[in-house]
Amino acid sequence: MAKIERFEDIQAWQEARELAKAIYRFSSIDPWAKDFALRDQIRRAAISVMSNIAEGFDRKGDAEFGRFLSIAKGSASEIKAQLYIALDQRYIDQTTFNSLYESCDKTVRFLGGFIRYLSGKKDARRSTLDSETNS
Repeated sequence: MAKIERFEDIQAWQEARELAKAIYRFSSIDPWAKDFALRDQIRRAAISVMSNIAEGFDRKGDAEFGRFLSIAKGSASEIKAQLYIALDQRYIDQTTFNSLYESCDKTVRFLGGFIRYLSGKKDARRSTLDSETNS
């Protein structure tokens, strides 16, 4: 994996940013724009995805970073549920739903991969320490 020096270098954050832009764009169009509760909730979830990746990046240690990535993953899944509401209320059409849902899925996949990577790093360190202790 390439060295990540800033949270902006993280592919999951980049995808989350694109997702947030799309959520803001579509939730600004009537009649969705007038459903303040759903509009604000889905926007908060989109903000949460980006923010948790950024905040976790500057936390100490991979385990804590992984917890923030997990929260971001949950927020992306929250967006998926809210997209169903937007579709059912006819705030978006099926094509828009599919596009936004796929963007959420892509973000979730990136986050899941990154979480697995961080977990693997931790496990590798732990097994190295265990073998040194047992020597």
